[in-house]
Amino acid sequence: MQNFIQEGDRRLKKGDYIWLLALFFIIGFLTIPQTHKLFVEYTKNYPYTMSFLKVAVLATLGELLAVRILAGKWVQPVGVWPKAVIWGLIGMSFVIVFEIFATGVTTLLDKGLLPTFGQGLGAFSFAFWTSTCMNFFFAPTMMAFHRITDTYLEAGEGRLAAFVQLPLADVIRKIDWGNMIGFVFLKTLPLFWVPAHTLTFLLPPEYRVLSAAFLSIALGAILAFAKRKGTEKPEAAIA
Repeated sequence: MQNFIQEGDRRLKKGDYIWLLALFFIIGFLTIPQTHKLFVEYTKNYPYTMSFLKVAVLATLGELLAVRILAGKWVQPVGVWPKAVIWGLIGMSFVIVFEIFATGVTTLLDKGLLPTFGQGLGAFSFAFWTSTCMNFFFAPTMMAFHRITDTYLEAGEGRLAAFVQLPLADVIRKIDWGNMIGFVFLKTLPLFWVPAHTLTFLLPPEYRVLSAAFLSIALGAILAFAKRKGTEKPEAAIA
């Protein structure tokens, strides 16, 4: 980390200010009472549209930050706009997935099929088991799907035509599945995503997808630093 700071420009660059300004604008929109009210209202009335926008914007900010950390400068990732659309579609799936696992875990707890953590810890038991079930039953499939679509776009230089021009078998072979499973699945899921999404499911429902989208920024930074330290190969950096 120290070498990285010494190698880079210690002064904030123009792109850093723009990125931070975008983040502060989003935070401000969520905290100012008038716009906060609009956010909650639109999230309840248009869950799919809002989930698309939240995840597309924040996850893309996370990807841009990861590239900034790795390259030491702002570089537009290959296929950034198609990737943003894919992130948005994944965000729409969160609307369904969060409800499925939240409702399912509630039923399992009511039937005594999952243990609770003691008197007065019902909310934590719900949040922990919802996060655990979702991350181990859904997240690997979602991450693998996203890694495959990323690889398509990178191999096709950002062209959507790559999805029909490139054979799926060739794209799958380009992915370092050993690293994907060993690092992304077996390390980030239990050590980062389960605790992080436990906090997410302690929030009211209208804030859960937003929380997951914000967490993608943190994960992008974590994976980028891990990649720089050599714990992960570049091909598997962003799942």
